[in-house]
Amino acid sequence: MVDGFDSPGAKLCIFCWFMNNYSNPIPARILIMIELTQEDIALLKEPQLAHLATIDSDGSPHVTPVWVDTDGNNIVINTAKGRVKYRNIERDPRVSVSVVDKANDYRTLWIKGTAKFETEGADDHINAMAKKYLDQDTYPFRKPGEVRVKVLIEPTAKLGV
Repeated sequence: MVDGFDSPGAKLCIFCWFMNNYSNPIPARILIMIELTQEDIALLKEPQLAHLATIDSDGSPHVTPVWVDTDGNNIVINTAKGRVKYRNIERDPRVSVSVVDKANDYRTLWIKGTAKFETEGADDHINAMAKKYLDQDTYPFRKPGEVRVKVLIEPTAKLGV
């Protein structure tokens, strides 16, 4: 481990970014990959509404309420190809997620992370989310021709801790 990065739940990943101009390299950048705690996972497994922030095409924040889930390592949401959040993540995968327990305003989770898309199992996932949030077996708001995708968000920073 590296000094200062030996806390439980943190994995150290080092990314080096270089410009095409070798005379002016960009210095190494250190990112901490955060593991979700059991308390985080419990909150994400409940039918709590989350807010997802992406970076819009003009650089401003785009925030939308979303249903939220977890696979134990990642925060998982579901969207459709072509939506604004999909296009924003496709262009820039940096996101933030905020979850506040509707029964206890002080039980929260604030995560920054990197998002990636996964199409496999996305239809089953949105149906599971409909069961969790609406107690319906299938997602009732599907549009004709809609292609669902899971968005897996790997936490890189946990805020407010």
